[in-house]
Amino acid sequence: MNKRDHEYDNGHSQLGGFLAGFLVGGLSGAIAMLLWAPQSGKKTRAKIQRKGTEVHDQVVKGMEDATAQVRAKAHQVTHGVQEQAKDLQQSGQDVIDEQRDQLGETLKDLGKTVHT
Repeated sequence: MNKRDHEYDNGHSQLGGFLAGFLVGGLSGAIAMLLWAPQSGKKTRAKIQRKGTEVHDQVVKGMEDATAQVRAKAHQVTHGVQEQAKDLQQSGQDVIDEQRDQLGETLKDLGKTVHT
């Protein structure tokens, strides 16, 4: 595994851990607050439903943000790989051109030697 893959794996696992902690913490806090609040069962259920919707929306937003970050990183990596491929292709072409030029010079020298 190269350094870039290792960094991606670490970032991915940290993001997953953050989202899981965010979800569990949000739900735990909302449930604790609602259970200790002195109010009717109907109001408590409505409040639980409202808080559940809020936490759901926050998790969805967090997942959308995480997805956008992963896509951006994937694009960055893809672009980097494409640039490296172009560089390698150019280096290969340079080597071919250099070898062709050297072969041409060698053939010229050989032709001069044969004619003399």
